Amino acid sequence: MYEEFTPELTVESVGSVRIIRLNRPEQFNAVNEHLHWGLANIWEAVRADREARAAVLTGSGRAFSAGGDLDWFSEIQEDRYVRERTLREARHIVNGPIELPIPVVAAVNGPATGLGCSLAVLCDLVFISDTAYFADPHVAIGLVAGDGGAVLWPALMSIIHAKEFVFTGDRISAEKAVQLGLANRVVESDDLLQTAVEYAQRLAELPPQALRATKQVMNMHLQRAVLHTLDMALVTENESFQMPEHHERVEALIARNKSKKEGR
Repeated sequence: MYEEFTPELTVESVGSVRIIRLNRPEQFNAVNEHLHWGLANIWEAVRADREARAAVLTGSGRAFSAGGDLDWFSEIQEDRYVRERTLREARHIVNGPIELPIPVVAAVNGPATGLGCSLAVLCDLVFISDTAYFADPHVAIGLVAGDGGAVLWPALMSIIHAKEFVFTGDRISAEKAVQLGLANRVVESDDLLQTAVEYAQRLAELPPQALRATKQVMNMHLQRAVLHTLDMALVTENESFQMPEHHERVEALIARNKSKKEGR
């Protein structure tokens, strides 16, 4: 059922729990074209899995997700078709975990930035490693935070705190994330995945109809926020991909990363 999502996105079954892993560890699970497609389609696959009762979303290696892959950004900038396809997929990425009937627990095992941060807080419960942090640097690289904090964070924390961190892209430590309402609890790194899976197993043992309907009712609050903001957010983000200031900042980041790899 899940074979089509490998290698960038893998699914492991632990009883009735599905562990979904972003699997580009050498790139800190930065989202490229293939992983973006996988994240847009994985939720329907899990919905069709009749044995699944809960899911855990995590990253392979040292990061949860470093957000968008910079090389892929260059392709989005240059190709209108890629931008339009990405825009369509983004709607499924945002709406997928919210509309999925079963609960999803995020196990944020390392840095979660940009889209990576959005993926985490879209989950029903968020467990974050003591070594991890959140950040949404969309604005800092000349992008509208269309699939990021601008849509979701005001529904999870005070809007003035949301503006502070979305405008600046500053890092939010694990402890601060709990204080702000972006995460449920901080867990020691070595215990994170086991803790998340055990909690997901606990949820999987609850009466399924009651749990699913309760999630549906509670997520109507998020769905209202998404319904009123997502279209404009994604359209304006799409436009910002074509702005010269975004091109300049991405080129500077690519050059800086290349220098680091070459040891300069």
